[in-house]
Amino acid sequence: MQLPWFIRRIFSTKYLIKAKQVAGNIPTSKDAYLSTINIAYPAVIEMVSMALMGMLDTIMVGRIGPHAVAAVGLVAQPRMIFFSLFFAVNISVTALVARYKGAKDQATARKVLRMAIWVGTIFGALFTALAVFFAEPLMRFAGAQYDTIEHATAFFRISGFGIIFVALSGAICAAQRAAGNTKLTMKVNIVANVVKVIANFLLIEGRFGFPRLEVGGAAVSLVLANVVAFVLAAASLFQKDSFLYISIKDSWKPDIPVLRSLGKITSGGLVEQVGLRVGFFLYALIVANLGTADFASHQIGMQLMNLSFTFADGIAIAATALVGQNLGLKRPDLSVMYGKIGMRLAIVVSIGLSIVVVLVRNHFPMLFTTDLSIIATSTNLMLIMAAILPIMMAQIVLAGTLRGSGDTRFVAMTMIISVGILRPTAGFLLTYTFGLGLMGAWITIIIDQGARLIMLGIRFSRGKWLKTNI
Repeated sequence: MQLPWFIRRIFSTKYLIKAKQVAGNIPTSKDAYLSTINIAYPAVIEMVSMALMGMLDTIMVGRIGPHAVAAVGLVAQPRMIFFSLFFAVNISVTALVARYKGAKDQATARKVLRMAIWVGTIFGALFTALAVFFAEPLMRFAGAQYDTIEHATAFFRISGFGIIFVALSGAICAAQRAAGNTKLTMKVNIVANVVKVIANFLLIEGRFGFPRLEVGGAAVSLVLANVVAFVLAAASLFQKDSFLYISIKDSWKPDIPVLRSLGKITSGGLVEQVGLRVGFFLYALIVANLGTADFASHQIGMQLMNLSFTFADGIAIAATALVGQNLGLKRPDLSVMYGKIGMRLAIVVSIGLSIVVVLVRNHFPMLFTTDLSIIATSTNLMLIMAAILPIMMAQIVLAGTLRGSGDTRFVAMTMIISVGILRPTAGFLLTYTFGLGLMGAWITIIIDQGARLIMLGIRFSRGKWLKTNI
C-alpha cells in the first residue's frame, strides 16, 4: 500500500535534497530512516532511562518533604555550570570522531579521545576540589533558603566527588556515540542508573541495615553511579576490535594539532555551555525566589520536561553522528538529508508526547507529592508543556545537526541570545513585573525555545554549516 502523496512529499528522501546538491547515490527512504533509527533508538533508550531514574530519584527524595525536592533542584544548575567545560569538550569529541570515522581515519580518532581524557582528568580533579570546598556559598548564591540550605549544601558537596568520573565517562561515551556505538553507551548508563536507584532505595530512608542519609544518601548514590559509569565506559576501550581501542602503549603525549582542533570546536561549545548554564541558573534563581512550594511545583514539571527532552536528544545524537560521518565521506548532500530526517522524526515523536502529557497531567504530579496546592499548580504547567514540546524537540535536533558539522560557534551565539539573555530577561518581566508568577516563568520557555528554532532553522536552510572546517 502506497502512502498518500503529501506524506511521501514530506518524508521521502527523494524530496529532502535539492537536485543541484546531489553528489552521488541517495539511499532509499527505508534505508535512510532505518540508519537514523538504528543509531537513535539506543540513545533514546539510554536518555529516557536516565531521565526516568532521575525522576525516581526525585520521587524517593520527595518522600522526605517539599524542602528536599527543592534542595536537590537547587543543586542542578550549579552542577551544570561546573560541567560546562566537559560538555563542550564532548561536543568537539563527537564532531571530530564522527568526521574521522567517516574518513576511515582510526588513528586520528583515537588521538582525539586520548587528548580528551587528559583534559577530563586535569579539569575534573580541579572542579571536584572547588565543589567540595565552596559548596555552601554556591548554594546560597543559587537561592537556597533557610529550609533548603543544609540539604542543598550536603548534596552538592558529596556529589562533587563524582565530577572527575563524569568528565571521563562523558568523553568516552561521546566518542563511542560519534562512532555509531550507541548501544554501548546505552548499556553503560542504564547499568549506572540502576545502581543509583538501588543505592537510593537503601540509603535515603535507611533500609536493610543501611544508615538513613536522606538527601545525603541520594548524593552518595549519584557518586557511586558516576564511578560505575566510568569503569564500564573505560572497559569498552580495551576491546581490540573496537574502532576506539586504546592501549597503555599508545603515545599519551600532548598532540598539538589534535588539541588545536579540539580547542577550536570546544571554544564555541564552551561559550554555548556557559551561556546556557548562566541563563538556566538565573532562570532557576527567578523561580526559586517565588518560594519553596512554587519551586517544588516547577521541579515536578521539569521532571516531565526532561523526560521529553531525552527523546529529542537521542534523535539529535543520531543526526550529529550521521552528519559528521557523511561530511567525512565528502557527501554534504547526505548530511543535509539526515539533518532533515532527524527533524521529521522529532516532530512526529513530539506530537505523540504532547498528547500523552495532556492525558496524564492530572495524575503525574501525584507521583512526587501529596500537597494539593503543589499538585494543582503542576497540573496547569503540563498544558504549557504540551505546547512547548514540538518547538523544543525540533530545535534540539537542529542544534545537533549543526554541531555534527563543527558549527558550534553559531549554536553558541544562538544559545547566548536565547538562553543567556532572552530567557532570564523575559522570565523576570513575566514572573515579577507583570505578576504572572510561575506561569509567567513557563511562558518564557515557549519564547526561548521559539527564538532558538527560528535562528537555528535559518542557519540550517542557508547551508553555510556544510563548509565548516575542523
